[in-house]
Amino acid sequence: MSQPAQLPRQARTLQRRNDIAASAAAIFARDGYPNVGMRDIADAVGIKGASLYHHFPSKEDILFAICLTVTREPADETLPLLDAPGTPTERLSSLVRAHLVHLNRRRVEYVVGLHELASLTAEHRDVIEDYRRQYQRRVRDVINAGIRSGEFTVPDARIASFAITDMLNGIASWFHDGGELTIDDVADHYVELAINRLLGGNT
Repeated sequence: MSQPAQLPRQARTLQRRNDIAASAAAIFARDGYPNVGMRDIADAVGIKGASLYHHFPSKEDILFAICLTVTREPADETLPLLDAPGTPTERLSSLVRAHLVHLNRRRVEYVVGLHELASLTAEHRDVIEDYRRQYQRRVRDVINAGIRSGEFTVPDARIASFAITDMLNGIASWFHDGGELTIDDVADHYVELAINRLLGGNT
């Protein structure tokens, strides 16, 4: 029987970094970023301190990687949905669903990034804020497109874009898998709320 192909070294390194960041996020969420040291992270991952420093020069670099998973990943994975064929209503509905699914998958990282953003260096904070502004701007643009097409009746696309993203991100504080509602159930409700109630659309 043939053995599964081994991942290339670069892919293995990237996977290892992702695993470290995910483990660190869980520890930061439980104990608080200031209370966690590099040794704590290395022990949790099951590697030596020297190996951890090989992947991340500092604890702040790990926090930065965590924050990127909830800012750069959505920009890379969900924003392209706004460029897909379809009406502004269809494209924004797809974004709402994808955003919720991603946030649910990265809930711990999101909570850590939200609470510990001030612990990043100014340079790293600027990178995170740039991704957030990009995301906000793209949502605002598609809302404006819907206003022009007559699909949305909301008077201010900028305020509406903030309201929608805040509403979506808010599920991190209350939704957990395994309850009565699935993330798909929540997405159905949120699409209706975002498009029909908040934007004045009609799906």
